[in-house]
Amino acid sequence: MHDKPDAAPATGCPAATAGRPPAPDLFTWEFAADPYPAYAWLRTHAPVHRTALPSGVEAWLVTRYTDARQALADARLSKNPVHHSESAHGKGKVGIPGERSANLMTHLLNIDPPDHTRLRRLVSKAFTPRRVAEFAPRVQQLADDLIDGFAGRGEADLIHEFAFPLPIYAICDLLGVPREDQDDFRDWAGMMIRHGGGPRGGVARSVKKMRTYLAELIHRKRENPGEDLISGLIRASDHGEHLTENEAAAMAFILLFAGFETTVNLIGNGTYALLRHPAQRELLQGALAAGDTGLLTTGIEELLRYDGPVELATWRFATQELTLGGQRIAAGDPVLVVLAAADRDPARFADPDVLDLTRRDNPHLGYGHGIHYCLGAPLARLEGQTALATLLRRLPDLRLGADPDALRWRGGLIMRGLRSLPVEFTPERADQRRDGSDAESAA
Repeated sequence: MHDKPDAAPATGCPAATAGRPPAPDLFTWEFAADPYPAYAWLRTHAPVHRTALPSGVEAWLVTRYTDARQALADARLSKNPVHHSESAHGKGKVGIPGERSANLMTHLLNIDPPDHTRLRRLVSKAFTPRRVAEFAPRVQQLADDLIDGFAGRGEADLIHEFAFPLPIYAICDLLGVPREDQDDFRDWAGMMIRHGGGPRGGVARSVKKMRTYLAELIHRKRENPGEDLISGLIRASDHGEHLTENEAAAMAFILLFAGFETTVNLIGNGTYALLRHPAQRELLQGALAAGDTGLLTTGIEELLRYDGPVELATWRFATQELTLGGQRIAAGDPVLVVLAAADRDPARFADPDVLDLTRRDNPHLGYGHGIHYCLGAPLARLEGQTALATLLRRLPDLRLGADPDALRWRGGLIMRGLRSLPVEFTPERADQRRDGSDAESAA
């Protein structure tokens, strides 16, 4: 929500009244660094709040947990931008820059049943528990290879050297992008992250380059299929599922687009939270050292709740007039569910501003809710767990390498993550083994 950090306060903010503090500014660097006080104000004073976004689109922000769950599962809120109002409120400025001109609109974030049901069924085969478990050794290899690249230096930028490349290479492997082409995808994805909230031209150009490449890759996979996801989509099409080339390309694109940045932010935000809460970090390190992975499982869920990678759920549009949180939503109005606000709602979570890796009652909305629940959540959880466990094992004295106040957060409407995360640690010796078996041998 902070793609114009120096923008003026949004129009539509409720004015201050007697006994009530003034409404917060939502498009500032201060908000980007810590949006939670502003969200607490909205939950209390304007839980379903209409505001003008920096793009010019006017949308409703839903901030309370109960309302958020309702909205995420409400069939009257469509994902298809065709339902966006024809009014003058930023028509045509929703969605991912360049996806329309690149003919990449037909993906899971933009469609409703029955097309959504059909496409989700096809893609879900790549994210079964068995397939994700089979992918675990590759994720572990990627994590170790990336740490190898900086472990001897004693310092690193964990975003650019670890959190960003790990999910890019993982999703490329899943899709079937050849290793020799994966650095191109890393460059295009980097453009999306760097300019996601800035000038739309750079992102649109990267999207078009991706679309051209995916068309070529689909053609190659049709001639020489493998066991990857793109080959699976092609086989489904050839066996009567009626998946068009545009649908296959759009599905591959959104899996890459949605599948990498969420995990970048999960690893980055999660590591930062642990470094800012040393007692919780030490608790997790102790559990992992004792061979107990249970705290890692609950810990990832808590990190998703406490400072998750997705700040707002993707666009929804009212197909008819409806009431949400006591507010009348007109047909055609855009609705944005603020997951970050809902997951800090004290009406649902005890001590919501406290990071507690042992939290059990934790039905957070970090990956959504309802039929649009994140399809890649099992893979993202695997990548997050593997990344954090490997960092804490191999770099046990990991610490921040910069003043927290100096860190900057990436802009964008949907995602929230650090631009960089400088860290310091004791350099790993060249003779140290990845799995720690050197210490056992020495003993």
